[in-house]
Amino acid sequence: ANTLGALLRAGSLPAKLTVIEERTVGADLGSDAIEMGLFTGVIGFAAVVVFIFFLYGSWGILANFALMINVILTFAGLTLIGSTLTLPGIAGIVLGIGLAVDANVLINERIKEETRKGKSAFAAIDAGFARAYSTIVDSNVTALIATVLLFWFGSGPVRGFAVTMGLGIMISMFTAVSVVRVLMIAVTARKKLKTINIKPLLPINLVPDGTNIAFMKGRFIGIGISVILSIASIVLFFKPGLNYGVDFQGGIQMEVVTQQEADLAKFRSGLNELGFGEVALQEFGSNNHILVRVERQEGGEQAQTNAVEALKAEVVKIDPTAKVERTEVVGPKVSGELAIAGFLSLTLAALAMTAYIWARFEWPFAVGAMITLILDVTKTVGFFAITGLDFNLTAIAAVLTLVGYSVNDKVVVYDRMRENMRLYKKMPLRDLIDKSINETLARSLYTSATAFLSLLPMAIWGGSAVSSFAIPMVFGIAVAALSSVFIAAPILLFLGDWRKRHGKSMIADDADEAETGKAAIAAKP
Repeated sequence: ANTLGALLRAGSLPAKLTVIEERTVGADLGSDAIEMGLFTGVIGFAAVVVFIFFLYGSWGILANFALMINVILTFAGLTLIGSTLTLPGIAGIVLGIGLAVDANVLINERIKEETRKGKSAFAAIDAGFARAYSTIVDSNVTALIATVLLFWFGSGPVRGFAVTMGLGIMISMFTAVSVVRVLMIAVTARKKLKTINIKPLLPINLVPDGTNIAFMKGRFIGIGISVILSIASIVLFFKPGLNYGVDFQGGIQMEVVTQQEADLAKFRSGLNELGFGEVALQEFGSNNHILVRVERQEGGEQAQTNAVEALKAEVVKIDPTAKVERTEVVGPKVSGELAIAGFLSLTLAALAMTAYIWARFEWPFAVGAMITLILDVTKTVGFFAITGLDFNLTAIAAVLTLVGYSVNDKVVVYDRMRENMRLYKKMPLRDLIDKSINETLARSLYTSATAFLSLLPMAIWGGSAVSSFAIPMVFGIAVAALSSVFIAAPILLFLGDWRKRHGKSMIADDADEAETGKAAIAAKP
């Protein structure tokens, strides 16, 4: 970027060639960010491994082995396609680890259910994998829809995130279903086990067998609180509004690091004297890291280049120990295109997932998922507004990933509801929904916990480069887990009751018409 800039200034390149978007990252920031990303990624991976071992004891070792193969194959795939490892890419791998555990949790919980029914070891393995497979496919397809759209509409680091996450999801479907199954059958045959006894490492069952919570009793409270929070989020969206990054606003953004605590007042006074319009300063991470934002300058791209050079010179003049670690310059055309592409990708992702659920299930399931998605997304936007996190391309990636994750979680509950509808045709819908939620409660909690644990270290220590992704993802995972139980399920109950009443009304109308017709025939001479 520096060489290209020098060539432009020297006139060595055609005059028509102009820079519409420029991003420079200092070597120290790049190495530190990647190092911190790998460090937090390893911590997240270790947390997931320990949690799975705690949940399933010795059988959890097989799941962790498959998880390790998943990570190795993901890095191998990235090497084969020549992908560059970026911090968002590392975030994609870390999140992929959390989602990869989902398939193993589904399989183990299914095998435990089949064992409780009295099935032998091999029969429980066969039935567990067979029943879990369709759910794994449905849940992963919805996540892949979001990933494809991220790659399609994204640029730069966002595409890197989409590639790593997509590879991780596809590889996890292979390792969970094929590798784990072969290993479980081999262990069962070698030890000549008659039954599969999957139990936690310690005699502590986080979700006891036979849990029977009447979730639907609190449906009005759950939906009421959710709607209130979403309305509040919409209000926050307008005032104080989102803290739009340079990606969407256009302009200049610089990250400055000083040796001692940065004097914001001194920096603000000195930079304002340059006459570049409104200068926004923000301290982040620590008191010696500041973010400088300057509005776009009039006069074309050369004016932006001159402003960057003047800002750098003034920063060093104000504090000789200061270093500019990162600079971003985005033109209005690029920022406008990025904004349109980002919001279009969100809309298309929601519609595509709704269509998939409609095709795989029925329309009430699709409507319930769509309404829940809207409530989840509005809360996440409100979270950005109230925390002041940068709303940039990385933030769009976070929201789009949350859309995929939220639908992923709901598909598992929906799949069990559909299965129970076939088994218990005369059971009241309210009881059937409660039964389905209780049967999938362990899976929902465990999967949400693993995704949460995988990203939590990155949210805490990952730094500014991924804060717009990791922090809202941690928040969104908790929201998605709660909405599956207290929002999506009650909506399905309301729609089911409405359809039942509507069906009875139609039957009654048909009967009235028939009686009227008979009376008319009888009245004829």
